[in-house]
Amino acid sequence: MSNNFEILEKFVLSILLICTLIAIAQEIFIVIQNQKVTLADILLLFIYIEVLGMIKEYWLAKVIRMSYPLFIAMTALARLIIMSAKDTEPIALIYESLSILIIAISIVVLRVRHLDFFNRNKKI
Repeated sequence: MSNNFEILEKFVLSILLICTLIAIAQEIFIVIQNQKVTLADILLLFIYIEVLGMIKEYWLAKVIRMSYPLFIAMTALARLIIMSAKDTEPIALIYESLSILIIAISIVVLRVRHLDFFNRNKKI
């Protein structure tokens, strides 16, 4: 049963990998077709790179660090702000910016919690 689950897991990861590579190729094709690279295009490619990193890490270590989805969320929100900055009310931009700040703080907290200073098992 466990072996079947691992095979299914690898199969789904392979599908995710193929879909991500197709999405990257489509985005590059659109950029070439438009003959123009925008910041939104670059941020979307960074999102795809983060997804590839998550797939690789889960494939090798069977663990996903929580920072990967948080980086993806930050990049997606930044892309949203850039793409809709002209059409959005200023308060919505402030809320989106605050959400990026909250995500950034949570990444810092996730990183800082592993410092020796916060290690509760350490004997004084």
